[in-house]
Amino acid sequence: MSTAPKSRRHVLHRRIKLIVAATIVYNVVEAIVAISAGAVASSAALVGFGLDSSIEVLSAGAVAWQFTRREPERWEKPTLRVIAVAFFALAVYVTATSVLALVGRVEVEHSTVGIVLTAVSVIVMPFLSYAERRAGRELGSATAVADSKQTLICAYLSAAVLAGLVLNSLFGWTWVDAVAGLVIAVFAFREGIEAWKGDTCATSVGMVLDDGHIDAQQ
Repeated sequence: MSTAPKSRRHVLHRRIKLIVAATIVYNVVEAIVAISAGAVASSAALVGFGLDSSIEVLSAGAVAWQFTRREPERWEKPTLRVIAVAFFALAVYVTATSVLALVGRVEVEHSTVGIVLTAVSVIVMPFLSYAERRAGRELGSATAVADSKQTLICAYLSAAVLAGLVLNSLFGWTWVDAVAGLVIAVFAFREGIEAWKGDTCATSVGMVLDDGHIDAQQ
């Protein structure tokens, strides 16, 4: 757990709440736009990206709720479980829709809105992720660190979906969209496992996992 003085912990609590609030607002807008644009363009990856934004809202909401508690540290483990389940749900849905798109050979149309949205997310998401992870590590909060990884996943997925949309628009490679969707599923499943294994505290150099090792790269 963090050894920061009480006054500093109060500042970090407030900072994390502000970051997750900004993340929730951005992802609500992102989800609405992505799902709508994806439905119009028949893009499994774009719809999956919008659903990922919805999952991110759930994840950030769980962290926001945790930090409204009098002793947020007591709620680390159940909040991590919520984040993990959210990742798994996303992985299952996107895998199913992407496989169906590949088997059914769904024609994906050009989506200018989708391209612009994912390009903006590639820029915005890493900043939100970095800010939350930095505060979470200083505070010693595994949930804040895990949620920051969820946000960073959104940046990676933005890049994958953006690449799929651009390649489809330029070369008509409709299969790329579904493959990008499967990339989303792989990332989501992996991070779900990490969140589920996460211990109830984090150090300034990384998350302490259940096997007792410190992952300094997380």
